[in-house]
Amino acid sequence: MTERSGRGRAARLAPVLTGVTALVCLLGWLQKRPCSTAGFDFVKTTTNGCYTDIYPLYFVRGLNDGRIPYFDSFTGSDLHYVEYPVLSGGFMQLAAVLVRPFGVDERGMAFYNVTVLLLALLAIVAVLATAYAAGRRSLRAGLMVALSPALLLTAYINWDLLAVALSALALAAWTARRPALAGGLLGLAIAAKFYPLLFLGPLVLLCVRAGQWRAMGRMLAGTAVAWLAVNLPVMVFAWDGWLEFYTFSQHRGIDWGSVFFFLKDHGLSGLDDTGRVNLLGTGTFLVLALGIAVLTLAAPRRPRLPQLMFLVLVAFMLPNKVWSPQYVLWLLPLVALARPKVPAFLVWQAGEILYFFGIWWYLLAVSTQPGGGADLSDTISSVLRFDAPSEGITSGVYHLALFARFFTVLALAILVVWEILRPSADRVRTDGDDDPAGGVLDGADDAVSLTRWRHSRTPKQTTVPAT
Repeated sequence: MTERSGRGRAARLAPVLTGVTALVCLLGWLQKRPCSTAGFDFVKTTTNGCYTDIYPLYFVRGLNDGRIPYFDSFTGSDLHYVEYPVLSGGFMQLAAVLVRPFGVDERGMAFYNVTVLLLALLAIVAVLATAYAAGRRSLRAGLMVALSPALLLTAYINWDLLAVALSALALAAWTARRPALAGGLLGLAIAAKFYPLLFLGPLVLLCVRAGQWRAMGRMLAGTAVAWLAVNLPVMVFAWDGWLEFYTFSQHRGIDWGSVFFFLKDHGLSGLDDTGRVNLLGTGTFLVLALGIAVLTLAAPRRPRLPQLMFLVLVAFMLPNKVWSPQYVLWLLPLVALARPKVPAFLVWQAGEILYFFGIWWYLLAVSTQPGGGADLSDTISSVLRFDAPSEGITSGVYHLALFARFFTVLALAILVVWEILRPSADRVRTDGDDDPAGGVLDGADDAVSLTRWRHSRTPKQTTVPAT
């Protein structure tokens, strides 16, 4: 399939994918209605699984008082400035400006609804960009993202869709063989959230293996220029505010969704030391990243770009001290491109659903009756009655939900590694494509390959003629 035909297919599907995504985003807004109509009361929020950071942070971060992120500090917590990267803070400020015409008592809910609308538009962008990068599988990839339960449930928890959409656009630009633009969009994504920085690794490694030095240089230059263009003004004029995200990330303790939370809850010592947790998480990630680098250069056929982007993101998430429910949005486009097979995708989504409700019901129990909550049997009975356990769930039930997500993500990563090592099992390549999202990598010859080097070092056997 030619690049032009892939673009044409994505364009023809755009109205359908836009409509489907808009419908799912509307359902996501309706899923939050039991909470928004109750002013996001904590008990109702956790019981109904419709929590969002957007509404409370409008007040807690001083946006309701006209404070500007990074430039104006606030009191009432250990934080003094908005704890997100610069572009996310700018996005929050944009929504705060848009709701100023509303009355003072209405601005909080208006801020939430305006933000939801903007995030829904970003979700559409992410779906269309993913469909474009998928080539002939545009419809499948687009629908896998658009119709995912994870998008419906987590789209409006936080501002993550900004980075997700920018990352998807960066991948689409790379697909179109515009490395400088791809780098610029990736730089903006990094300015919105930290995790897109990880994608530089797969891009550099694959460019090295394919000998695409020029494209790699243009991509890296675009990334640096875009990131600096957004960050440098804040760094110069509001250094303390700019630094808040990085100091907060460094000193932040173990979060509910991390595997370290389970280990700490089961008596593993030393996890109260944030420095040790950082070392364990970063060290594990670096070991996994080294393995991915070796895999990239030693695989019998050059891995596809989405496969490596997915693997490096999973390597970052599994040992991380923070794994919030909405982080599933980071993975969605990459799973649809790396492994466009529905059965395993649905199993993974089931694991994410279990965790989504598990975390809220566990927080309900922790906040209302510490040490209490429904056991597994009572929780299943409540769910079968389409009801929530009114007292929340026990820590044991929550740990099951935590590992349901952990192991389904791990299983997807193992399947992707298997398909890299056995390209005949990769659906994209068995259909005759090389790397539809690879841009200049698609169909390129290898310049650096450990497999080729090993074969070249193997002595040739000579046949001794019979006498």
